[in-house]
Amino acid sequence: MKRAAVPSILVAVLLLALGVIAQAQQPKKVPRIGYLSGFDPATESTRAETIRLALRELGYVEGQNVAFEYRYAERKADRLPELAAELVRLKVDIIVASGADTVVRAAKNATKTIPIVMSGQGIDPVEVGLVESLARPGGNVTGLTNLTGELGGKRLELLKQAVPKVVRVAALYDPAALGSVRQLKEDLPVAARALGLTIQLWEVRETDGFERVFAALGKERPDGLYVLGGTLMRANEKRILGFALKSRLPSMYFTREFVDAGGLMSYGANRADSDRRVAYFVDRILKGAKPADLPVEQPTKFEFVINLKTAKQIGLTIPQSVLYRADKVIK
Repeated sequence: MKRAAVPSILVAVLLLALGVIAQAQQPKKVPRIGYLSGFDPATESTRAETIRLALRELGYVEGQNVAFEYRYAERKADRLPELAAELVRLKVDIIVASGADTVVRAAKNATKTIPIVMSGQGIDPVEVGLVESLARPGGNVTGLTNLTGELGGKRLELLKQAVPKVVRVAALYDPAALGSVRQLKEDLPVAARALGLTIQLWEVRETDGFERVFAALGKERPDGLYVLGGTLMRANEKRILGFALKSRLPSMYFTREFVDAGGLMSYGANRADSDRRVAYFVDRILKGAKPADLPVEQPTKFEFVINLKTAKQIGLTIPQSVLYRADKVIK
């Protein structure tokens, strides 16, 4: 009996060994990250590359142990739901929602199970129902919020310091951008009164509306231009910058991209720092953390950027004391 049992044991051991070898030879599942943006690849290139490099530092190399599925709405917000649904059908492991609340909302409407990482949209995600609270998001959405609206008062203050003669400021906004509406109602009026400024509201709902508003502003001739956030404003960046330059209007923007492209000034969260932080959330989720338990983070680094080249073009001399405060001066 003992002799008969020996071959059986050897066969069992051999089969077990073969099973272990076969399992070891099976390729590991490569996690896929869906990247959803309201813009185009060129506009998103810097942010996407920053996130990729930050992931590489954590051991994730695109094409080796992680894959990306990129989807761009090309500045057409109505395409976002379709693109988000496409990523869900591909069964990506995570969706990185790059941009305004409309991008996050499209992803959230498309799935209640796939984790969604916000890359730094500018409104309060609790206020608009994207998460239950910053400390305990509670659903499948987490990531970063860049406090774009809450910084409105600081932007007005910097505009006034840079251009002391400013009294009437035209505020350009899209009513569909909830963060902008909140800023106009709560933040800007208080700051404007303290600074002795008058805010004139100019609403733009679609691309065709810019020329009409610019024609009216040409007659009103305000002292400064304040551009609020939102996908519509980003999509019409060149049009807005062209008007400000042609009208020789000192202008303040919500993001550095406008200043890099020729705008006068911006103040906001340090985008590069926020983009790098996206990798932290992706890493934690891929290692098993649930978005519901990962607190939404607020920015810790801010940057004030001035374009001196633009200042010269519009005949403006910015006080040296203000230039000293800038984190970046474009010459």
